[in-house]
Amino acid sequence: MADTWIDFLRLMDGSLRFAAPLILCAMAGLVSERSGVIDIGLEGKLLAGAFAAGAAASLTGSAPLGLLAAVVVSMAMAGLHGFACITHRGEQIISGVAINILASGATVVAGIALFQQGGQTPILAQGERFRPITLPGVETLGEIPVIGPLYAELISGHNVLVYLAVLSVPLVGWLLFRTTFGLRLRAAGEKPEAVDSAGLSVTWLRYRGVLIAGALCGVAGAYLSIAHGGGFVREMSAGKGFIALAAMIFGKWRPGTVLLACLIFGFLEAAAARLQSVELPLVGVIPVELILVLPYVATVVLLAGFFGRAIPPKALGTPYVKER
Repeated sequence: MADTWIDFLRLMDGSLRFAAPLILCAMAGLVSERSGVIDIGLEGKLLAGAFAAGAAASLTGSAPLGLLAAVVVSMAMAGLHGFACITHRGEQIISGVAINILASGATVVAGIALFQQGGQTPILAQGERFRPITLPGVETLGEIPVIGPLYAELISGHNVLVYLAVLSVPLVGWLLFRTTFGLRLRAAGEKPEAVDSAGLSVTWLRYRGVLIAGALCGVAGAYLSIAHGGGFVREMSAGKGFIALAAMIFGKWRPGTVLLACLIFGFLEAAAARLQSVELPLVGVIPVELILVLPYVATVVLLAGFFGRAIPPKALGTPYVKER
């Protein structure tokens, strides 16, 4: 029984690790879309942030500087998206797709130019990455049945960006639903005319929403390359930005339910990793390709609306034209 409990906790631990970048990206999309700006470009900002973090950490030897570089680069791409679709009222989906294409190509070109390793960074040393943190009391509490393994296996042992990902959920919830800024931001996504009539700038509110989203995507990208991974490799985001977008829609633009959706996707990835070595009766070893595709199949299922209709903010995707 004890071994089963520990195996379950390790599976949940893996689920949380896989879910961390999804949580950060989904919270980013939540803030942006609550302000009225569609954020298809989550994938591109995630990938750009991952490259910036890996490159900066490799060149400077500092993980915090890598994180800072990821946030700056991702926010710059978010600002570009905002310039196209807020200032110039461009098509938001097209702008987001352009961000994804730009990031996919630019990271490879920059990687080849800087490191001559086929578009990836060198493998990072221990000091160039965020390492797992052992929380106080692990050895003491570890002897307590049920609670000890829960604390040691699931709560302790993550790097700082995993804890930041979990913390981002109540922070985003507080920002959107407990502050004046959040009320105004949500109003910009629901009824921007009311915001304008109150003497507030819809443009500035939406820019702030987009830039906050960029910062969160930068942290998610840094997690991929200098926390969960040991450097940047080409296309390492592997569709996680799109999965986060699906989680946000499935969660109906509410932080708590979005978190639950991200954990479901994280669980599927963690389970897929474990199932690769499992042989089932009458079936045999499941093909690796079939296992790896599970999270993406789940994304399609959720986006197809099989779990109920998701109603977006009313002004989502609609450029605001100030009345004269």
